[in-house]
Amino acid sequence: MGRVQDKVVCITGAARGQGRAHAIRLAEEGADIIAIDGCAPIDTVGYPLAGSTDLDETVREVEKRDRRIVARTADVRDPAAVRAAVDDGVAELGGLDAVLAQAGIAPIDNPDAQAFLDAVTVDFNGVVHAVDAALAHLPDGGSIVATGSAAALMPPSAGDTTDCGKLGYSFAKRSVAGFVNDLSLALAPRRIRVNAVHPTNTNTDMLNSDPMYRVFRPDLAEPTRDDALGPFHSMTAMGLPYVEPQDVAELVVFLVADESRYVTGMQMRVDAGAIVRRRPAQPPF
Repeated sequence: MGRVQDKVVCITGAARGQGRAHAIRLAEEGADIIAIDGCAPIDTVGYPLAGSTDLDETVREVEKRDRRIVARTADVRDPAAVRAAVDDGVAELGGLDAVLAQAGIAPIDNPDAQAFLDAVTVDFNGVVHAVDAALAHLPDGGSIVATGSAAALMPPSAGDTTDCGKLGYSFAKRSVAGFVNDLSLALAPRRIRVNAVHPTNTNTDMLNSDPMYRVFRPDLAEPTRDDALGPFHSMTAMGLPYVEPQDVAELVVFLVADESRYVTGMQMRVDAGAIVRRRPAQPPF
């Protein structure tokens, strides 16, 4: 028996990256999956987003582990579409035990104000829409996990209007942290736990992209991944350029499993020391 045997878990942004890693790892531990992804480009995002073939691959990976999966295409910015996808999955799989509000974009290196709005509507509003769609189905004792970022726990950019996408990403992730904190209080009487996972750089398509290379190597006109690897290391205290999606998935399994039944309102980092190296020394007690 797995740690989440026969639980049904809904995951947004499930087509690739962290979302797919979560789906696979949860399936290995016995869960059935409702997989949701937009599978369409967004104009302000300067790297290719997941497509339907990526979502199909997530389906194959879950089924290889002898678990059930319902996959639906839905844009997390559209609450009606998200609700319909969740309802379909619950009807087919017979219930819902947890939701992972994981879908996210990084429209960074973009001075257009629309990039700010796209980051917020996907990375924050999308979290709220996923939770809202799932809540009617979650039993007492269920689990909600939102994907934040190490950026959620860092100070915001001060007066920088040259990268509206980065500004929007930071705002959205900080808003996710606040949302999780207060929602955990609202749902505590039902013992539905609400937690955020905050990764540092993660080895996904979002990180391995031209806009990210330019952010980390602004001194070069057309930096490559090799050019950016050195600065990637600067993010962590452990001297790593990034963590793997599977590293984040291990924490997600814990937060879905019953072993975390009294863990709620947490801002849980998988960041290889990214935050502690930037946090000022604590005062003596």
